[in-house]
Amino acid sequence: MSSRTSLYDVTYQLRAHKRDRFIEFIKSLLLTPFILSTKPKEQQDRNTPRYLEILGCIEELVEDHINCVQMGKPDSARLNRLVPSLGRFFTKLPLQQAYEYINENRSISTRRFVPPSFNDIRHLLNHAQILEIAKQLKLITFDGDYTLYADGQDFAKDSALVGLIISLLQHGIKVAIVTAAGYPGDAVRYEQRLSGLLDGFRNFKKNKDIFSNFYVLGGECNYLFQYSPEDEHLHYIPEEEYQPEFLKEWSTDEDRIQEMLNVAENHLKKRLKEMGYEQKVSIIRKMRAVGVSPKPGFKLSREQLDELSLAVQAVLDQHNFNKIPGSPTTKRRRIGKSISIPFSNTIPYCAFNGGSDVWVDIGNKLIGVKVLQELLKTEGHETLHVGDQFLSTGNDIATRNCCCTIWITNPEETQDVLIQLTNMLAEI
Repeated sequence: MSSRTSLYDVTYQLRAHKRDRFIEFIKSLLLTPFILSTKPKEQQDRNTPRYLEILGCIEELVEDHINCVQMGKPDSARLNRLVPSLGRFFTKLPLQQAYEYINENRSISTRRFVPPSFNDIRHLLNHAQILEIAKQLKLITFDGDYTLYADGQDFAKDSALVGLIISLLQHGIKVAIVTAAGYPGDAVRYEQRLSGLLDGFRNFKKNKDIFSNFYVLGGECNYLFQYSPEDEHLHYIPEEEYQPEFLKEWSTDEDRIQEMLNVAENHLKKRLKEMGYEQKVSIIRKMRAVGVSPKPGFKLSREQLDELSLAVQAVLDQHNFNKIPGSPTTKRRRIGKSISIPFSNTIPYCAFNGGSDVWVDIGNKLIGVKVLQELLKTEGHETLHVGDQFLSTGNDIATRNCCCTIWITNPEETQDVLIQLTNMLAEI
C-alpha cells in the first residue's frame, strides 16, 4: 500500500486552514538552533541540547496550561496567549523523552539542509502522547478511512492492524471506531466495511469475551453498535439506551435537523453552480447528512473540496448564530465553534473535506467520543483518538476538546503508532 494514502497530506501548508498553529509554534522555536549551527561536524553535539532545552520549556508551558484549565482560568495560561487557537491538553507531554526516539528514526539533529519539519513535530507529539497515556489508557477510538483502511475500501483481512487491535482488547482497553460513514441501524453495512477485522475476531481461539469491548459509532455520533462474542456480529444499540441528556436535547428534533440539512444542501448547490460543476457531481442526501460526490470520470481538487467545506461551514455557523437568543453582542460572547457542543436552539454539525468528497453531518466526533466516554465511564486523560483529519476542514479536530489525540496520515502510520503503544503496554 502506498505511503501516500491520504489526500490530506499534512505537508500541504500554503493556507491558514491547512496549518496547525501549535505545531507551527514549535517548528519556529526549533528553527533558531538549526540556523545557528553552521559547523557540520559539530551539528549533532550542538543541536541536541538546544532542541532538548526548547522542548523542556514547551513541556512546562503545557503543564501550566493544564493547571490553568483545571483552575477554571484557561485564559491566564501563557501558552494560550502564544497560540490563541490552542485546544485542550489532558495529559503532560514528555517531549524531551520522545525526542530521543524520533531523532533516532528521523535524524533530526544531524540534518544540515532540512530543519525540523511539520511532520517531524507531528511524530514527536504523537510519541510523547503515547508515552504519557499508555499507563492509564482505558478507551481508544479510531477514524475509519485513511486511518484503518484506504478511502472507501474495506478493512483488509491481512492487515497488521487486526492483530494490534486484538492486542489492545487483550490489555483490557475498550476500542471503538468513530466514523462519518452513516448507515442507520444497518449492522450488515458496517460489518462489510470492517470484514477483515471481524474475521480476525471470529478466528481468534482464546478468550473471546474481550470482543464485547468493541464498538462502532457511525454518522459521527448517531448510530451505535456493539460486537457480541456470542453470535459474532455487530448489534445496534437503540438511542434511548445510551444517549446522554445533552444529546437528547436536539437529536430527536427532526424538524430542526432537516432545516439544517436543507440550508447546507441549498448552499452546496449554489456554490457548485457558481463553480460550474453542478452537472459533474451528485448531491447525496441521507437522514443525518448531505454530501457532494464527484460523478465517474470527474475529480474535485483539494482546493475545491476545501472551498466547499469552508463555504458551507460559514453559512451553517451563521444559521446557528441566528438561533442563539440575545443581542448580537451577547451572542458573540457566548458562541462556540461549529465543532462544539451546541447552544440552546442550535444543531451541532461537522462540514468536512473527506479527501474526494465533501460532507455535512449532523453531530460531530466531539459528541461521538463524549457519548462513548459517558457510556464507558472514561475521562479525557484516559481516552485516545487516532485520526487523519486534524485541520480545520477535517472531522477529527473536534475530538481535541474531549480527549488526547494522535494525528496520522495513513494506515501504515496507525500501525507504527499501535506497535509503539502495544510495546509500552506489554512493559506495564
